[in-house]
Amino acid sequence: MSAHADHPPAEGRDQTLRRLLGIAWSYRADCLQLLSLQLLLVFLTVGVFALTGIAIDYLRHCSDPAVAAPHLPFFIPQDTAAASVVWWLAGGILVSALLRATLAFIFGLISVRFLHGRIVFNLRAQVFAKLQQLSFRFFDSNASGSIINRVTSDAHAVRIFIEGVLLQLAIIAVTLIACSIYMFRTDWRLTLACLTVLPFQAWFAIRFSNKVRPAYEENRDLMDRMVLGFSENVQGIQVVKGFSLEPRIMERFKGWTQAIRTQKRKVFGEVALFWPTIDGLNRLSMAILIGYGGWMVSRGEISLGTGLVAFAGLLQLFSAQVTTLAAVVDNAQVSLAGAKRIFEILDTDPGVASPPGARSPGRFLGKICFENVTFEFKDNNTVLRDINFVAQPGQRIAIAGATGAGKSALLSLIPRFYDPRTGSVTLDGHDVRTLPLAELRRQVGMVFQENFLFSNTIAANIAFGHPDASQERIERAARIAGAHAFIIALPEGYETHLGEGGVNLSGGQRQRLAIARALLLEPTVLLLDDPTSAIDPETEKEIMEAMESAMEGRTTFIVAHRLSTLRRADLILVLDHGRLIQTGTHAELMEQDGHYRRAILIQSEGETA
Repeated sequence: MSAHADHPPAEGRDQTLRRLLGIAWSYRADCLQLLSLQLLLVFLTVGVFALTGIAIDYLRHCSDPAVAAPHLPFFIPQDTAAASVVWWLAGGILVSALLRATLAFIFGLISVRFLHGRIVFNLRAQVFAKLQQLSFRFFDSNASGSIINRVTSDAHAVRIFIEGVLLQLAIIAVTLIACSIYMFRTDWRLTLACLTVLPFQAWFAIRFSNKVRPAYEENRDLMDRMVLGFSENVQGIQVVKGFSLEPRIMERFKGWTQAIRTQKRKVFGEVALFWPTIDGLNRLSMAILIGYGGWMVSRGEISLGTGLVAFAGLLQLFSAQVTTLAAVVDNAQVSLAGAKRIFEILDTDPGVASPPGARSPGRFLGKICFENVTFEFKDNNTVLRDINFVAQPGQRIAIAGATGAGKSALLSLIPRFYDPRTGSVTLDGHDVRTLPLAELRRQVGMVFQENFLFSNTIAANIAFGHPDASQERIERAARIAGAHAFIIALPEGYETHLGEGGVNLSGGQRQRLAIARALLLEPTVLLLDDPTSAIDPETEKEIMEAMESAMEGRTTFIVAHRLSTLRRADLILVLDHGRLIQTGTHAELMEQDGHYRRAILIQSEGETA
């Protein structure tokens, strides 16, 4: 598997369409249920128009029973009194309307449960599950705003396709067929005359589709950019206010919204032309009906009720379906644009995954070996070059080097956040790429420079990696991390609910909770990525004292800059521009006239100045 598997190849419209049809087929039973209800609704609508026409024809001739009788529907006996016939017809129309309203209500309930419930829910769950599988490379190259927008907004693409395209097309087809049959039976010449506008409507629909499809895709990209900017502004509000940049941020936000507005104007321009044109063509067909159909009524070729009036109602229904066809085209473009972005996530190679049939070797001892490891975050951007070293079980390994030397990158290869381009990382002689990923990460605890805390209780945050952990175990991890004292001093103790990111705690308190979270799993290997870089010396001292017992018996890697931490290390790895240039203990490295000694001397001079 390539270490650089980030994005799938761009998917064409036809392929996206086939996949949407495949998803719809998997819900065929539900779709058939909705379609059946809609078919009944169509026939009831046509029936109402037919009964209305019959009623008009009967009322025109009710004074002459012999002439009026042929106009009665099958469910009314021909010897029924005229007054009773009227009530029969009115009752038939009322029953049809009530049945239609009931079916429409049932359709709405099923639609909400199926389309808005199951489909969107299942697709979001599928996308979210896929995101959990993707490696850090995907998140490195995709903005969080874009990812969130796809999960929240684009997940509706399948619903729009099934509801607004497939079902709607079926309804349109059945309605057009039903209306056409009635209209052709009334008079084929009148029907053809009224439908002369149809080719023009079809041409406008195709033109509209070709114009708006690229615009919808562009709109989603612009929305991603705006969501990302908005998200960053909320997360970085302290920086914004600290530098009094509110006016500049507002201008930037206006720029995003203006770009979306400008882009939407292109679509609205097409919409502004399209719908009035379609409506005008519909009215033209109605004008043809009134003119030509009225002439036919005057000559007695068709009746007023079942001929002209019912025909007019069905022609409006026919025209409405043609107009709806344009909305279907619109929905198709929206759903294809959204589905394409959803499928891009679903098709992305995880990059880092458990190999098939991987078996856990059990509890690790903690011997870690890097052999000729070269690593790059992106192509042609090498971060580590030919790294070789061995860390024995229980050793304390300090990693030193300037910013950008590759210290965090080295740590990220041990739990397989990334895979090296060449070489191997082994744990107790097992290449980490051959181990079950979940088992590997359960035995490798990590504390980052900036540790994220969730909007939940302190206890839930500590037990995040083991939700079923007992309260005793949670408190034991907190004590080892030096967090128990400040936790019990809070009014609600371990049940204190944290704000987003743990904003109601100090930096040192957040770091201690992160250490407790890592220790709760009792990992064999502990990775500390400069955990005290953002806290004061006194707090650092307290945390490092608490960490002494935590590091006991564990292979521990710690990114360190301060002399006090480096002196305690069994082995120091000195990195410079991605290369391992020195290894040894503090005493051994101070005897060498190398990079490490010069850095320590500069640090010592700074502390004594």
